[in-house]
Amino acid sequence: MSTGKRLGAHAVEARVKLSLLDRSRTRVGYPDGAALAHTIERAVTAERLGYHRFWVAEHHAVPGIASASPPVLLAALGAHTTTIRIGSGGVMLPHHQPLVVAEQFLMLDALYPGRVDLGLGRSLGFTAPVRRALRHPSETFAEDVAEVRDHLDGTAAVTARPVTARTIPVFVLATGRGLAIASALGLPVVVGGPVLGSPSLADALAAYRKEFRPSARAPEPSVTVSLDVLVGETDAAARDLALPEAWAMARSRQTGEFGPLEPVAAIRAQRWTSQVRDRVEGYLAQGAVGSPATVRGHLGRLVEVTGAEEVLAFSSTYDREAQAASDAALREL
Repeated sequence: MSTGKRLGAHAVEARVKLSLLDRSRTRVGYPDGAALAHTIERAVTAERLGYHRFWVAEHHAVPGIASASPPVLLAALGAHTTTIRIGSGGVMLPHHQPLVVAEQFLMLDALYPGRVDLGLGRSLGFTAPVRRALRHPSETFAEDVAEVRDHLDGTAAVTARPVTARTIPVFVLATGRGLAIASALGLPVVVGGPVLGSPSLADALAAYRKEFRPSARAPEPSVTVSLDVLVGETDAAARDLALPEAWAMARSRQTGEFGPLEPVAAIRAQRWTSQVRDRVEGYLAQGAVGSPATVRGHLGRLVEVTGAEEVLAFSSTYDREAQAASDAALREL
């Protein structure tokens, strides 16, 4: 293993933090705004279950996602919780001015002291019309991350307010050059998506750790892995839970529109082309979906390969009670 870390199952379980990422997925039969209330309810439950963090996402003009502004949603989450860390997974920095991002998160930290995280990503938008609507995004991601950090630390040319003596943790959502940017700036990384499935992942993480420049924010490199996780009583039951998301992903490749979550029965009643079926199966194979034993094994292997300190699980299904049961089962692992 090029990560230089190999741990037994019990050691893995003992040291890995467990957190949730919620994308405020909309559901057929509910108004879009209900997805935000559902996110708040899930955060309250996650705190009760003992999860380490609860993060939200930023997506613009996507029919199936109601969360376009992490700072606004985080303000509501903070008001409904008391101990769990809350943050962004992440703020898409190319669409925002670094000073404004810093001000928003300094305000959040002032309201909810010591509980706020800032994850920074660089996604440019779901479709070409959305990218045009967002105007001309910045292409200086590394410089913008450094500028946000400086504003948060009070070392920039202007003083972002409110001023705080606390350090707000900053994470880089690592895609493409993200690992190199994070190592150069001395910041922790969150690895997910295509990067997580890359055959060169272990080597890329080894390079991140080797090239990491210790900073006041992070004296050592730190890796969080983020993936779809759903736990059911059996593997088949868990696959049913994952089907609404897999179906939406598969259909988006055909229609160009990522739609709301649909009930499993409604999905099964529709016509499946062989192409859609293959795409659904491909999506289901990417995450940790299955019985408690299956998910434990999948996550254990992933943590062993990556040397990750934290798992940030994202998942969504139409049945909210089943989602809650999955979250509870995952925490019990």
